[in-house]
Amino acid sequence: MIQRTVLVVLFDGVQSLDATGPMEVFAGASRAPGASYTLRTASLDGGPVRATSGLRLMPDSSLAEAPVPHTLLVPGGHGTRGSHPELTAWLRVHAPEAERLVSVCTGALLLAEAGLLDGHRVTTHWNYCAQLAHDFPAVEVDPDPIFVRDGRLATSAGVTAGIDLALALVEEDHGRDLALTVARHLVVFLRRPGNQAQFSAQLSAQTAQREPLREVQHWITQHPDADLAVDALAARARLSPRHFARAFRAETGTTPGRYVDRVRLEHARRLLEDTCDPVGRIARASGYGTPEAMRRAFVKALATAPAEYRRRFRTPASAGPAAD
Repeated sequence: MIQRTVLVVLFDGVQSLDATGPMEVFAGASRAPGASYTLRTASLDGGPVRATSGLRLMPDSSLAEAPVPHTLLVPGGHGTRGSHPELTAWLRVHAPEAERLVSVCTGALLLAEAGLLDGHRVTTHWNYCAQLAHDFPAVEVDPDPIFVRDGRLATSAGVTAGIDLALALVEEDHGRDLALTVARHLVVFLRRPGNQAQFSAQLSAQTAQREPLREVQHWITQHPDADLAVDALAARARLSPRHFARAFRAETGTTPGRYVDRVRLEHARRLLEDTCDPVGRIARASGYGTPEAMRRAFVKALATAPAEYRRRFRTPASAGPAAD
């Protein structure tokens, strides 16, 4: 049995769930035969730290006394703001010794400050992606996914995305069945893939201020299989197509076509994850018309075909025969 040590770095102002969420995943996996993670926490001086919630956390040791881990995890929180010369100096020297380097949320800012993200594709909490890209131009920041793998480096978006990333790492180490077992134990609705957007279509787009446009947004989400061409949507909003397209983009921050694409993709993904419906039926229900059209949309957006997506991410309760 391979023993993997997971070392979680703690500091004042840490977001407690960034640390404890992944730790619960690894601890849950360790209850299974043949899987073992040794969990350790450490702060700079070994003393207690205060999380952003006010929770007091007592580390196992100082960073200087901590063993070289298999997985080094750096959480985020308000404590990542500003300069951290002692912590980043330790990371710069010791992080390369770990087989796997992981950040949750704004923990990526600490890794970037230590020069460990240069030349890598990464993500972080959506609210700090622009800052990360601006302050560290040698880092390739992708603001969309909930987590990104780049070699031995894994970075995730805010808070609960750290749980998704930890589940993906457990799957990498011990297989899909164990990862799904841990997800069920933690009552995680589904184990989200890393390329899932940080926001749903409804959240990533602003809500229109004018009532006719808000009604159209709601209609799109409720009827992805309807005629959602600009002309049809404009007629529903009682506007000319040109005026509708311009007003929709101005008020939501995206074009009608892009919004429709996101809604249809999300609808198809939910049906693949939660039902045993055949792919052809899902394609029609989601507005794609044909399985081939849906396949092209999935490959373009997610770099995987619908059948493979279903194989990897179907929830256990929906598992069963499906005519893919």
